[in-house]
Amino acid sequence: MSQVINELPVTITASAIKQLERIREEQNLDKNHGLRVGVKGGGCSGFSYVLGFDLKKETDDVYKHGEMTVFMEKGHALYLLGMEIDWEEGLNNRGFSFNNPNATETCGCGTSFSA
Repeated sequence: MSQVINELPVTITASAIKQLERIREEQNLDKNHGLRVGVKGGGCSGFSYVLGFDLKKETDDVYKHGEMTVFMEKGHALYLLGMEIDWEEGLNNRGFSFNNPNATETCGCGTSFSA
């Protein structure tokens, strides 16, 4: 079993947790599926965010955020340290938002950045 690291490098707001729990329930996912937070190459600014439920990979660090298990590949914390994941529900925007202090540029889509 993997060691669980207590300090998650990102903040997940209560409204985002509520939506993530709703998604987990709708998709009928078991407790082996944790929340994957990360980055991948691509997008209009160089990187795009990864947020979704997944099974643990060998290269993951494991975190606990309340009752939720969070998986993050070891090298991704460098790009995400201090980021806030929120859920917005307004007239102009509905969905997850990423407020990343490490981003030197962002794109209008809100899910792409460069660091």
